[in-house]
Amino acid sequence: MARPIARVLTLLELLQSGGTRTVAELAGRLGVDERTVRRYVGHLLDLDVPVESVRGRYGGYRLAPGYRMPPLMLSDDEALAVLLGLVAGERAGLLTATGAASGTAAAKVRRVLPERLGRRLDAVLGSLAFTAPPPGAAPGATPAPQTEVLLTLADAVRRHRPVAIRYTSADGRSGERAVHPYGLVAHAGRWYVTGADPALGEDRTFRLDRIAAARPLPGTFAPPEDVDPAERVLTGLATAPYRHAVTLRIRATAEQIRTRLPESVALVAEEAVEEETAEEKSAREETSAREEEEAARDGTARDERWCRVELRVERLDWLPGVLASLDRPFVIERPDELRGLVEALAARLARSARAGGDGGG
Repeated sequence: MARPIARVLTLLELLQSGGTRTVAELAGRLGVDERTVRRYVGHLLDLDVPVESVRGRYGGYRLAPGYRMPPLMLSDDEALAVLLGLVAGERAGLLTATGAASGTAAAKVRRVLPERLGRRLDAVLGSLAFTAPPPGAAPGATPAPQTEVLLTLADAVRRHRPVAIRYTSADGRSGERAVHPYGLVAHAGRWYVTGADPALGEDRTFRLDRIAAARPLPGTFAPPEDVDPAERVLTGLATAPYRHAVTLRIRATAEQIRTRLPESVALVAEEAVEEETAEEKSAREETSAREEEEAARDGTARDERWCRVELRVERLDWLPGVLASLDRPFVIERPDELRGLVEALAARLARSARAGGDGGG
């Protein structure tokens, strides 16, 4: 490609990135003088590209608002970022109800790319594997929100506008309510909106796929200072009403516990150092000398603080394995049913160990 043509296309790419670019800035980016920049702009105008001249101290050139260029001009890095974003969103279940849009958008991007770059990106996408698929047996099984609902809520969050939503709760009850939305959160293949419910006077979290419609209401609201929507959603999921309320005390750091019980599952609070209870002393003394030595090498002192862990779950059968994988002393405060499950797991492990030692089947 001749250098002047390449520079004209580079100029077009710079203008496509948005905003007004000064002549001096464009000249510097293109490596030419300002007079040549004006000549290149004339070439674009000859091609019916609507380049506007902005006068004044901060003037320069820009593309007309709303103009869409037919050719897609992306660098290798930009093309990879766009396709990875589309594919990752689809694999993670973060789609709207018109989920096919991600596939068609990816196909359009792929179709207009140069063949050399397209083959390289195909190789990258073909070699990718995604862990932790969204809930459901098959990709796309997770209910998706309506596109218009997502866009309306996003605009309301940005403008601090109240919205009215038509919501269906988990028990099947439907109704309309007003919400002051703080933020949108994508978690585990689902979209959530967190905010205040003025009718109840408390914060709530709603799943977007259960919102049938959303419309802005008059007025504005002031969100709380330093609000963290993601933290509110995770805390709400961890404290949601379930069949079993579990309280544990684990002799480990919060970081160690989080490796097995993330924020969306459990609340973890480090306790102040106090005199050990009989149960805690028994649990600590049962830790082998080898484990104590390993803990010391890792920087974990014998008087390490205990953490209180609270979680609510529908089933308890998965917890004994999680506690065993932590490999840290723990005390079960409630429920008693969990104690029996832990003892049963310990007995099964002991039987398996003995069977392997005596040649049993």
